[in-house]
Amino acid sequence: MTTSVAQAFEMRRGVCQDFAHIQIACLRSLGLAARYVSGYLLTMPPPGKERLVGADASHAWLSLYCPGFGWIDLDPTNNVIPSDKHVLVAWGRDYADVSPVRGVILGGGHHSIHVSVDVAPI
Repeated sequence: MTTSVAQAFEMRRGVCQDFAHIQIACLRSLGLAARYVSGYLLTMPPPGKERLVGADASHAWLSLYCPGFGWIDLDPTNNVIPSDKHVLVAWGRDYADVSPVRGVILGGGHHSIHVSVDVAPI
């Protein structure tokens, strides 16, 4: 992630990670407990188009802690309360806590990684 909360807020645009971070920052500024959630979202193709296998991408949303109720998930990107279409992988303070790919490659030469994800109900 390279966009700061301040930059995304000022630009008034971004990706799901940016929207989650903005809402988390706002909630925390009010003294509320909020955490970053990383996972996947079942996506549906536009009407008349075939579903692309392996084309789903990671998604981010947040959880807000409400005493007496527990953690409540919120998806600011899609303006919904996450449902069974959201697949939780990890949660943490921010993206850095739960980045899906992190590591070190030792050695010379060219390296690349190719990953595809497909979210489908079973």
